Amino acid sequence: MTSTKERQRAAARARLEREMAERAARARKRRQVQAIVGAGAALLLVVAGTVWLVASLGDDDKATDTTAASGTSLCVWNEAPAEQRTPQTKDVGLPGTQQPNVGTQTMTIDTNLGPITARLNLADVPCTAASFTHLASKNFFDNTKCHRLVTEGLKVLQCGDPSATGKGYRDTDGTGGPQYRFAEENLPTDERPPYPEGVIAMANSGQPGSTGSQFFIVYGDSQLDPAYTVLGKITEGMDIVKKVGAAGHDNAFAQQAGGGHPKTETIIKKITMSEIQK
Repeated sequence: MTSTKERQRAAARARLEREMAERAARARKRRQVQAIVGAGAALLLVVAGTVWLVASLGDDDKATDTTAASGTSLCVWNEAPAEQRTPQTKDVGLPGTQQPNVGTQTMTIDTNLGPITARLNLADVPCTAASFTHLASKNFFDNTKCHRLVTEGLKVLQCGDPSATGKGYRDTDGTGGPQYRFAEENLPTDERPPYPEGVIAMANSGQPGSTGSQFFIVYGDSQLDPAYTVLGKITEGMDIVKKVGAAGHDNAFAQQAGGGHPKTETIIKKITMSEIQK
């Protein structure tokens, strides 16, 4: 028969096993609760993060919609302070900041020698085209002269200085423009040559963001650094530009950038920009 002590020890072992089993069960339950809570917290963070991300993207979309609506580009015009303007500066206000970037425009340069026209693709030059449209509407270019011709190394006729109006060009040093500047567009970095015959491009000071109103027409392939906005292609009037180039210049800019005033006086009577064609 089993002794009393053995029965007591067996009972004690049984109680201990039950207690251990209960403690293990409680521990498992705690771990399960902690895991559920942790997973819930993580899910909450994910959900919160997702909501924030969606909201942020929504805000970004709204910001984009308000700064550059569909079919437009945001153009930044950097206006020079009044104290930095020169007598060659012509203030005609600023274009709008949102400008179309879809379609084409025809630019017509009506000169004393005949019309010169160019085709502009707004997807390439939305801001430059907008600037020309604005300036032309303000009669900015009326009765100004193409003040510079280069015949060696480069073959370009340069125009667009509003101060180039006097007889013999004596009142211009080729630095005139509007009171604002803007960033370059459509740089021909992958083109060889970057500025072939028939291109119309924008002049600048050589520094980024210094494009104004001056432009040049290339009448022979020219090796220039691709740092000047390609505005478009001449579609009519290249014969006029070539005749001006063939007549030469007076070397007035020989000590500066080269070239001089064209010997054949070239006067821009007016520049007009067509309605946008889509």
